[in-house]
Amino acid sequence: MTFAAASLKQLRAALDSRQVSAVELAEHFLNRAEAAHDLNTFLHIDRGLTLAEARAADARIASGDVGALTGIPVAHKDIFVTQGWRSTAGSNMLANYVSPFDATVVEKLKSAGMVSLGKLNCDEFAMGSSNENSAFGPVKNPWDKSKIPGGSSGGSAAAVAAGLTPASTGTDTGGSLRQPASMCGITAIKPTYGTVSRYGMIAFASSLDQGGPMAKSAEDCAILLDAMAGFDERDSTSVDVSTTSRKGLVTAPNLAAFVEQHARNASTGGVFQGIRIGIPKEFFAAGLSADVAQHVNLAIAEFEKQGAAIIELSLPRTQLSIPAYYVIAPAEASSNLSRFDGVRYGHRAVEYNNLGDMIAKSRSEGFGAEVKRRILVGAYVLSHGYYDAYYLQAQKVRRLIALDFQDAFTKCDFIMGPVAPTTAWKMGEKSADPVAMYLEDIFTLGVSLAGLPGMSVPCGFAGDMPVGLQIIGNYFDEGRMLATAHQYQCITDWHKRTPEVSP
Repeated sequence: MTFAAASLKQLRAALDSRQVSAVELAEHFLNRAEAAHDLNTFLHIDRGLTLAEARAADARIASGDVGALTGIPVAHKDIFVTQGWRSTAGSNMLANYVSPFDATVVEKLKSAGMVSLGKLNCDEFAMGSSNENSAFGPVKNPWDKSKIPGGSSGGSAAAVAAGLTPASTGTDTGGSLRQPASMCGITAIKPTYGTVSRYGMIAFASSLDQGGPMAKSAEDCAILLDAMAGFDERDSTSVDVSTTSRKGLVTAPNLAAFVEQHARNASTGGVFQGIRIGIPKEFFAAGLSADVAQHVNLAIAEFEKQGAAIIELSLPRTQLSIPAYYVIAPAEASSNLSRFDGVRYGHRAVEYNNLGDMIAKSRSEGFGAEVKRRILVGAYVLSHGYYDAYYLQAQKVRRLIALDFQDAFTKCDFIMGPVAPTTAWKMGEKSADPVAMYLEDIFTLGVSLAGLPGMSVPCGFAGDMPVGLQIIGNYFDEGRMLATAHQYQCITDWHKRTPEVSP
């Protein structure tokens, strides 16, 4: 077996049959990660910490204390704080910060027996769509090293695509799980807002940030999300799904079992028999590249061939998601990042004259250009005289966007379309034009503003670069979404394609 291309179930079987130990598996992936340093996916690897966790996992396996993830490696986006490993958020502001505690996501996966390989590169404070904004250099796309991997979870996506880790964690504020997954040819899911705890996630925009898994397949993502999700009293935005009004939904920790059962019970008349798929006309308008549209349409045609009903619909406020997001997210960022002042922790300027001068110089030196840009925009829209004109109006538009989705879900079970208008572009191609970069998020922002679950599933290649199909579900409907994506992957092999990476 080639462990770099193995599914989580295959790795589980190899560990259970003693074909490989957790220590050997960890060493295998550490060797690959260190050899593929030119991709710049990892920011911090510590063999001692990793192998200590692997030895503990082997002891659990030997004692019979075995779960679905015991002994399987994972790497974390450097937006989740971790004990032992540095937690930088891709910023010079936190270049040497080591957290005294683990984020809930890290804690949960560690409790499940997963072995941490290290921390993954990301856009600074998760602000970006290309992973070119990291203070520690850009991540390269393993399909073409001259191109970006997408962002902000570009390191997480590229590491999985290149076989440097079988699974990774990421975050999605406006598309940062789905877009890099699409551009690197892997699978990722942004769950319903509040499903995965934000405790220990270095905040960008608190009403939008949501953690999620990245892996090769929907089945792998279901296994990971089962372990990651759950109510956390330490996170005021965490949702206790058992108290929601929508009954009969399959949620963590029953996702993987449901996905497997759903696949077994698929109708012989077509695996998607009875499923209604909504296709928003706004997702296929001007701006969508022809090659991306072709592969997304072919994927949708496969769903129809297998029994799904295709329904044309409208999400009329899609275009408004960009201005709404780029008012709300910077506003929240300006508030969240005010804590980085050089006083308590983080970068402090060496030379300064007084407290005000120290704070100004520390923030000027510690933050990168994109972070400064968003802080300035956020401070402006929250300032006296502009709050009502910008921030309040954006929140009203946000509500209307959410209502558009709810109206759509009265007509369909899922909404499908492209993840991004194009495939991955050349490094530096859009760096000088922030607005052009922001426009790449047009199909993902509405989902984040509404707090809905969404995922990216590989559906083809435009030239040599991967294309992702976006699947959007209603609130807390991750079970059916993952099951539907898994069935699609049972009849296609796009998710099994891997780039030629030879560490």
